[in-house]
Amino acid sequence: MTLYPQRLARFAELLAATGLDAAALNPGPTLTYLTGLHFHLMERPVALVVAPGKEPAIILPELEMAKLAEISYPIHAVSYGENPETWPQIFRGALHSLDLFGRTIGVEPRALRVLELRLLEYGAPGAHIVSADSALTNLRIRKDAAEIAKMRQAVKIAQDALEATLPLIKIGMSEQELANELVIQLLRHGSQPEMPFSPIVSGGPTSANPHASPGERKIQAGDLLLFDWGAAYDGYISDLTRTFAVGEIDAKFQEIHKIVQEANAAGRAAGKPGLPCAVVDKAAREVIEKSGYGPYFTHRTGHGIGMEGHEEPYMRGDNMKLLEPGMCYTVEPGIYLPNEGGVRIEDNLVVTETGSESLSDMPREIRVVG
Repeated sequence: MTLYPQRLARFAELLAATGLDAAALNPGPTLTYLTGLHFHLMERPVALVVAPGKEPAIILPELEMAKLAEISYPIHAVSYGENPETWPQIFRGALHSLDLFGRTIGVEPRALRVLELRLLEYGAPGAHIVSADSALTNLRIRKDAAEIAKMRQAVKIAQDALEATLPLIKIGMSEQELANELVIQLLRHGSQPEMPFSPIVSGGPTSANPHASPGERKIQAGDLLLFDWGAAYDGYISDLTRTFAVGEIDAKFQEIHKIVQEANAAGRAAGKPGLPCAVVDKAAREVIEKSGYGPYFTHRTGHGIGMEGHEEPYMRGDNMKLLEPGMCYTVEPGIYLPNEGGVRIEDNLVVTETGSESLSDMPREIRVVG
């Protein structure tokens, strides 16, 4: 349990370095990363408050107090009952004890709800509630060996689950039926029930929509069939994409699959410590642009992964953030031909001391299913 006091101390240092007097965090990956505690967002608010030089505090409902028995490091717990009218005063007392009236309090802008925002505003009169991104960006961006091992296992679970699903594919199945089968296999192969996202299964023209939702469309001979899926293991995730051929496919589809495969290989080879994230995007994008399909690659080449499906760093052409050992990210170039079909191939990588390593190794070449 010494891991969590170290993480809390480091976060406090990052807050101080960025001029923040404290941070208040909702339930979610960052709170769990810092404390090892798991809460879900509900009608009863939970807030972790970290202020440099002070003992961390957590405001939580009485029914959640038993979770604190799991920890062995100092944390000041402030609990409340079921009457919502008492909650503002509970927050005010907790924030007063941390001397946060009129101070600058950082929050996660993508996570904080209006419920907690209003309680913070009431609880710390005169406080400035601002984004804590400047401190949060570097908190989880470099994974240690234990975190990478969990991500590697999440990749293995996902790959094994899809391999078990492929023999079940039959012409006439709907995308939704196939997505359901994949979820079952993910659970059977060891994924936590709360997966990083619902699997994308898209066939034929719908595969040209990068974020298509599985629907009632039936899988047909000649389709491109795209799977974007992931697993969760001990709080860490995988995020992969492979595209298959349902029987014999058009020569154009074979061509774009080969181009995307080459772009994926170029992107995977480009990442090295000390180079900007932009080089990964550029390496993959150049392959597709030189083939003449540049306008049909409509998104960035990748994003960071870890406890969340999308986190820092982002593989965009304008991102000059330098890669460092322990950073983990996806490489997922694609070509999407409207009303025809699309191909994406996605792998999960970790930056090493000398280059980058792919955590995923499922075959990337075109494979026939169905």
